[in-house]
Amino acid sequence: MASIKQMENKKACVIGGTGFVASLLIKHLLEKGYAVNTTVRDPDNLQKISHLVALKSLGELNIFRAELTAEEDFDAPIAGCKLVFQLATPVNFASKDPETDMIKPAIKGVLNVLKACARAKEVERVILTSSTAAVSINQLDETGLVMDESNWTDIEYLNTAKPHTWGYPVSKVLAEKAAWEFAEENHINLITVIPSLIAGYSLTPDIPSSVKLAMSLMTDNDFRINAMKGMQLLSGSVSITHVEDVCRAHVFLAEKESASGRYICCAHNTSVPELARFLKERYPQYNIPTNFDDCPSKAKLTISTEKLIKEGFSYKYGIEEIFDQTVEYLKSKGPLNN
Repeated sequence: MASIKQMENKKACVIGGTGFVASLLIKHLLEKGYAVNTTVRDPDNLQKISHLVALKSLGELNIFRAELTAEEDFDAPIAGCKLVFQLATPVNFASKDPETDMIKPAIKGVLNVLKACARAKEVERVILTSSTAAVSINQLDETGLVMDESNWTDIEYLNTAKPHTWGYPVSKVLAEKAAWEFAEENHINLITVIPSLIAGYSLTPDIPSSVKLAMSLMTDNDFRINAMKGMQLLSGSVSITHVEDVCRAHVFLAEKESASGRYICCAHNTSVPELARFLKERYPQYNIPTNFDDCPSKAKLTISTEKLIKEGFSYKYGIEEIFDQTVEYLKSKGPLNN
């Protein structure tokens, strides 16, 4: 593959453009001189796409209507694009039927996008956004484990035990595995980016749910604090990355000739009690709980980002910068104002 950097007409398609990561990724691509096509479910809902319309001042951005489960919707936005970023995925943690609401549409959606890529001869590389939820969930009792790109979440355990939110990790595993199988059979140059919990600022009109979860200890939201503890117990750690680094990793891997396979994007591994202590020390003005008898003090595993770093990527944001910027973002939205 010729280096994308050397290509004359740089054009990329971002599937699921209204989302937290996708909208910032579009901004990055436009600033790098790409023309961008993006898909949204309802381009007539001006409130939901206002942040995308605002990005048109940065360069050529075309917004297309597309439904993940409708295969024919992706031919027009993907036509003429060298790169395709597939970020859209159904998320419904309150679903009583995750199989119907998340798992099946996630697989169908990924395959619909890849089928359109196979038909469009210009596509040089597809970058699929997965999740560390597809890597680290297991029943191993040891501590000090290191999880990397060779690891997959144990979906047999999830399908049997059905812990809270089990549908989401199962959907991420099965969608990614279906993508790898299709890409191999159809000679598609596929990369998967596997981010951990994402924090930072957002261009979206609403505060993203992952930011709310990451900030739950500071906003003193019991429901989300319990969700964070549940995440540590299920996934083995609380691992956090800044949204900007996630976007930078997507573009970096899209343009890097030598890149291949899966890449974990994770800036910091911690546990709920460790994170609470860090936040209490750094932001003493907030009422941050520190008593977590029902949660292991240390993470049982580390999610390794060594492969991405060896490829030449470096993170801009450590844990201090991630939370400093997220605090400022939330203050600007209201919930953290003193």
